[in-house]
Amino acid sequence: MNGFNTIRELQSAIRTKQVSSTELTKDAIARLRKVGTAHNAVAEFTEDLALKQAARADDHPNDSVLNGIPYGAKDLLATKGIPTRWGSPGHADQIFDYDATVIARLEKAGCVLVAKLEMIELAGGGNYNVADASLKGPCLNAWDKKLWAGGSSSGTGASVGLGLVPFGIGSETAGSIVCPSAFNGVTGFRPTYGRVSRYGAMPLCWSLDRLGPLGRDAEDCGLVLDAISGHDPHDPSSLSQRLNLRHRGVRPKIGVFKEKFGPLAKQGQSAWEAALAALRKAGYETVEVEYPSMPYELAIQLIVDAEGASAHESYIRGPRFTMLKDQNQVGGFAAALEAKAVDYLWAMRLRTEALRCNAIWDKCDCVFTPAFNRRAVPIDQPFDKTWVDYGGDTGPSNLLGWPAICFPIGFDDGAPLDGQVIAPCMREDTCLRVARDYQRVTDHHMKRPTGAS
Repeated sequence: MNGFNTIRELQSAIRTKQVSSTELTKDAIARLRKVGTAHNAVAEFTEDLALKQAARADDHPNDSVLNGIPYGAKDLLATKGIPTRWGSPGHADQIFDYDATVIARLEKAGCVLVAKLEMIELAGGGNYNVADASLKGPCLNAWDKKLWAGGSSSGTGASVGLGLVPFGIGSETAGSIVCPSAFNGVTGFRPTYGRVSRYGAMPLCWSLDRLGPLGRDAEDCGLVLDAISGHDPHDPSSLSQRLNLRHRGVRPKIGVFKEKFGPLAKQGQSAWEAALAALRKAGYETVEVEYPSMPYELAIQLIVDAEGASAHESYIRGPRFTMLKDQNQVGGFAAALEAKAVDYLWAMRLRTEALRCNAIWDKCDCVFTPAFNRRAVPIDQPFDKTWVDYGGDTGPSNLLGWPAICFPIGFDDGAPLDGQVIAPCMREDTCLRVARDYQRVTDHHMKRPTGAS
């Protein structure tokens, strides 16, 4: 039993005394020390806390399916008395005296925090351009150490992909759950904006930031999302409407776009077409759709620049700012301090205008796209040289706070590829149903990288 088993498999083993939470915890920590550190995926071990939590789960079990299950958390989540460095050299000595709400809710469910997981410094808000933009160095891909693990939830994606933990918590502003999920071949669940409290999480962009799980499969991600969602008085933006992952109604109709695959993405095109065929065989109807043509990515970038500079203004103006490893970020954050109000307001008005994209839900219940057209980029070259023909979702889903679930659909030269299902706000149940049905008839999510041993 290890991180390649599903949560329900691990919970069954715990309840039938085949294994204890303490044994699972010690194994996870040992594997993180051996394999996780070799991939630059671990920011901080939480061994003392983990062993106490595991002993409590063994001695006083609760009814939660998550009781006694080890996990890792992206190092932008506050953990009481344990360093929370935000991936940044300038925050290496930062320690909070409280737990983030997500950490507290998982502890209440009986989960065991075995490690804080590495991330891109300050979640990449300064427009990083290299894989090395992280305190511990470039996080290495679970399938090939010459490839990047993705960002900004790098360590979470690699650790779950390597089977070091059954699940981890990541965050997304504009791709930071989807990217490491896709590059490491795991399932990631980005919820509706406001579904999960961000209290105790490093702010990058208040109007875009979201927290969500990365796990073995859609079922596991759903179990974790159910545990961490819900209104939190510490976070006024958190939703009062309760999450319901039981799908309502008939089988969803899937919208598909006219995807553009260049000559470098032949295997990506084959994987996406095969995934569509599998969904149709499973009984799903597909219909061609399109978004209104609008500069969604530009609007997101302007919002991230303005809100990110505001969130980190004191640090940017302080003596430690130039300690950031990627000088592109130093320049990016510094320039963002000069962001014009007129540009920010234009982006916010465009966000309002983009709401007409909701008309797409008159034609379908969700859309299915490739997460990316190609496998992960190499770690030793800047992204402006390698990020070519990657495609993926460039529409309004992050701008409008829509939920999405990302899951493996194939391989490109031995490294994984993911697709993603995007649904309207509040319809995480639709995302989960489609992904779960896909994973019932395929086995891509069950594949293991050779480097995980």
